[in-house]
Amino acid sequence: MKKQLKIRDLTLRDGQQSQFATRMKQEHIDRVLPYYQEANFYAMEVWGGAVPDSVMRYLDEDPWYRLESIVSKIGDKTKLTALSRGRNLFGYNPYPDSVIEGFCKNALESGLHIMRIFDALNDFDNIQSTVDIVNKYNGIVDCGICYTVDPKFTLSDRLKSFFNHKKLPKNIFNVDYFIEKAKDLEKMGAKIITLKDMAGLMHPAFADALFSRLMKEISVPIDMHTHSTPGYGLATYLVSMLHGLDIIDTVILSFAGGTAAPAFELVQLFADKLDIDTGVNLEAVAKINKELIAIQPELAEFDGRSQIPIDFDIAHDSIPDNVNVLFDQAIDFAKKKEWNKLLKATHKIENYFNFPPPNDAVREAEIPGGMYSNLVAQLESLKLGDKIDKVLKYVPKVRVDSGCPPLVTPSSQIVGGQAVNCVVDESKGLNPFYTTLSKQFINLVKGQYGKTPTPIDSDFRAKITGDPKEMPYDTSNYEKQKNPKLKEYNNVRLAINEKEELLLELFPSVADKFLQNRRRQEFEINKIAELKADQENDYLINQGAIE
Repeated sequence: MKKQLKIRDLTLRDGQQSQFATRMKQEHIDRVLPYYQEANFYAMEVWGGAVPDSVMRYLDEDPWYRLESIVSKIGDKTKLTALSRGRNLFGYNPYPDSVIEGFCKNALESGLHIMRIFDALNDFDNIQSTVDIVNKYNGIVDCGICYTVDPKFTLSDRLKSFFNHKKLPKNIFNVDYFIEKAKDLEKMGAKIITLKDMAGLMHPAFADALFSRLMKEISVPIDMHTHSTPGYGLATYLVSMLHGLDIIDTVILSFAGGTAAPAFELVQLFADKLDIDTGVNLEAVAKINKELIAIQPELAEFDGRSQIPIDFDIAHDSIPDNVNVLFDQAIDFAKKKEWNKLLKATHKIENYFNFPPPNDAVREAEIPGGMYSNLVAQLESLKLGDKIDKVLKYVPKVRVDSGCPPLVTPSSQIVGGQAVNCVVDESKGLNPFYTTLSKQFINLVKGQYGKTPTPIDSDFRAKITGDPKEMPYDTSNYEKQKNPKLKEYNNVRLAINEKEELLLELFPSVADKFLQNRRRQEFEINKIAELKADQENDYLINQGAIE
């Protein structure tokens, strides 16, 4: 019997979010769903992340309808997945259990199967309530561990720190760290555990050491999620496959690579050579890819890619012999642990398919690609575009001072934004460190986002927050969003059901605008219907049909 590998397709959530700023419209989703019905993926990630916010903010569409429309087409053929940031849900702030339960309950009752839950700090106290709630409503709990690396310092930085009697941390995020986190999640009730490498920083050598232990020491299925930006993704996937990984996250070829996850088609070609069965219908995948290629021009204004993947039909097209041999060589290099040769081979494979080359700046900085591009954009808007190297130099210090948080939403934005503040203050002749503070950075240091991987110095906390004591998030201070009556629309409530009320809780300003538009449209439709009914009634009276 062949070895099995399950595939989770990310195209309709993480894929389009990474490549097209989450601008796929409902009509685009509808065009590919008939083919997804037949594709037989183990799971499809379709909701959560930036989707609920973006479809309201940019497309004036209902996020609940987005989920329910996919459920109506896919049903139970493939498990549907949403991404949740634990206590932060799909937003950026902590929420009380009542809001978390409302969202999880409604999502699962709407047809969602799997909730992938993670916390930006790997503080599992922040996900415990979500785990309990998803289990309560019979969903599948998929817990993510955010993969990250130690802050990167030069030898000069370490020597300076040594002489100042402030030892810089190292060897924090080692294999033991991730094994222990996985064991904690298994005890908490996770049915799947995902290594969530949002920055694509997991080197194949680390993957080899990690998965050789994970597959032996953890009994629940293990999933690997990564991105292609630094150039490690495909090689790391191959290594994990050799260790018998249960699930891999991929994106259909035309939306894959670069800032997104590696392409399904490349994973499938490796699976064929390793005699691994993914169970995926390749004819259906080819049709999905063809439709996505047709959709791409309609998303062109949001497409920041420098290269477009070739048109390759996994069901019918073959690859040239010189490329085919690269797959064989990559497998051989992975088995022999010749990591540099493995990376060269996988880069050549990706080059043939016309994926972007590894982003050297992101790899050297060891931060997520999205964080890097955001830093560049912030600096350019401040006319400080030439200061990117200085910001990257300050990121490790800001990160260490704030407890070495993994760089994932929202901690990546918080740390990056504070590093930009440092450079802006320095350009004004001020003390670069912590003269200007963001509210989010203060809350991170205060403890509002949870416990950081390393303890925050009490003197530093006092300097930033005014109090040396840690102050965790307090749900008793939470104030529910107002749901006013709209006089101009016959005193109807802004949010008319629980699902809409939940949108208001997470995205107050965005949902307010979206729901105002919805109530206005409904009011106008009702007015037109009333006018039409009155006209018909007048006609019947004139005809003597009614008195």
